[in-house]
Amino acid sequence: MGRLLHLSRALVLAALGLGFAPAPATVQLAQDSLQFAEETLLPYAVNIHRTPTQTWTGYGIYLGKGLFITAAHVVGRGWLTWPKVVIAGVEYPTEIVKEGSLESTDLTLLSVDEKLLPMRLRLRQMEVCRHQPVTGEPVVTVVPEGVVPSRVISPERIPISLRRFSTAIEDVARTGNSGSGVFDMQQRCLLGIMSRKITQPRSPLSMGKNYNRDVAKYFVPAREIAAFLPSDLSSQDLTRDK
Repeated sequence: MGRLLHLSRALVLAALGLGFAPAPATVQLAQDSLQFAEETLLPYAVNIHRTPTQTWTGYGIYLGKGLFITAAHVVGRGWLTWPKVVIAGVEYPTEIVKEGSLESTDLTLLSVDEKLLPMRLRLRQMEVCRHQPVTGEPVVTVVPEGVVPSRVISPERIPISLRRFSTAIEDVARTGNSGSGVFDMQQRCLLGIMSRKITQPRSPLSMGKNYNRDVAKYFVPAREIAAFLPSDLSSQDLTRDK
């Protein structure tokens, strides 16, 4: 199924690049593949609330065994924000397993008592990819509200001053924000956690003032996620070779 999805997206993009509309069968194939992604990956996406609840939306991904991973800046200082995992509108208290920071590794690992979780979630487990994202690779970002396809971009498209954020996707406006999951569709494993937008200053003559243009969205790649996880979780349980 993963190879089929890759082929379908390639055919759609090739058709558009040549200036003609893709065949209806090809479009239907891509739509079916996206629907399959929604059915298999959407249940892993959750919201993250601080205490008191923040005005913006934070996201996270369920890994299994009561563990949820999100961007560190979504949680902030856990001892102060008392984060909660939100599933179908129900808040679940968490414990901080490991906390990173926006300036270093933008990840935080939370745990929820498995006995409190819905059975449909307890039975699930998401594997973390072990390969490095590849330029042009088709991916999807996943949040509770939906699944959006995108593509990994070349680091050369990122401003030189920001190239330390070398793993990024091209679709800024529609894809999931901080803490959302980036998934490899061929393996259906977790390729990254969304961290931040990458912007580039512009100074148009007509406006006479500076403004920022959205270039891409950086995600913390799977290899950093695997290195961040506690040693008893980063080997066979939650990782997968491509």
